[in-house]
Amino acid sequence: MYFAALLARTEDGWEASDTELDDVETLSDLADLAREASPDEDTVLVLIEQEDAWFGVVRVDGEEDPRIYVSDAAAAARSSYGEILLTDELLGRDPDDGDVLDALDLDGTEEGESDEDDDDAEAGAGIAGAADVPHGPVGDALILDDLGVSEKELRLMSTDAVTEIAESLGASETLETVR
Repeated sequence: MYFAALLARTEDGWEASDTELDDVETLSDLADLAREASPDEDTVLVLIEQEDAWFGVVRVDGEEDPRIYVSDAAAAARSSYGEILLTDELLGRDPDDGDVLDALDLDGTEEGESDEDDDDAEAGAGIAGAADVPHGPVGDALILDDLGVSEKELRLMSTDAVTEIAESLGASETLETVR
């Protein structure tokens, strides 16, 4: 089960809104959604959580590039929402290297490779690119540091991270109204 919410910092404190990510396909779409939540270009946090698996925080400050933290990249890579956050830049990949799938024929074998050779490589072919995704946290662990959540605290959060983050920000009651 997923939960996603926007927390926008305003002059009056934090405002929360439940958000639907079905129409979000890219990090740019997600950043635009966050910017719409704060017409005054204040800080907006997008909090995404897959129960007992991973959580992510996207911070948008005005027109600046979004900052991202994902608690477990490998777990997030198996999620459509997680894939939005796991950009080439975040994973330290060169986007010009091309996709592993580009070298595969439609049947999953590499060009010039017979189906017999595929038996040895079959285990890795189904998870193309998964070897590039580290287990554990990736991104900007200082993303919430100026808001009172240290790197150490963020890295120690796990199963109910969204609630813990909201409590640290003084926004738990606000978040509960949309949960």
